[in-house]
Amino acid sequence: MSYVDRTLTCVDCGAEFVHSAEDQDYYTQKGFVSDPKRCPSCRAARRTMRESGDGSGRGNQGPREYFAAVCSRCGNQAQVPFQPHMDRPVYCSDCFRLVHAEQTGSQAG
Repeated sequence: MSYVDRTLTCVDCGAEFVHSAEDQDYYTQKGFVSDPKRCPSCRAARRTMRESGDGSGRGNQGPREYFAAVCSRCGNQAQVPFQPHMDRPVYCSDCFRLVHAEQTGSQAG
């Protein structure tokens, strides 16, 4: 299919930008069905805002809250990123890796 450069208007800043034939071909190969709504600089700004902070892609939600817990397997103190409940076991990072490996290994066969 042959594409032609098209001028679009950014929904954020209102600036016109060119959606090149090359970009249109790329969008088609990636399976995107709609044109970009933002100019390259507004897309970059949104990406930076999303990725800012701790690098988790959580945006500007602030630092992650951790909760103190006692590991159900070894009894050591642990910090977990969720509020522990008494009805479910909580593991330190070392025991979590071991338990996860055991569960994965038993499901493989």
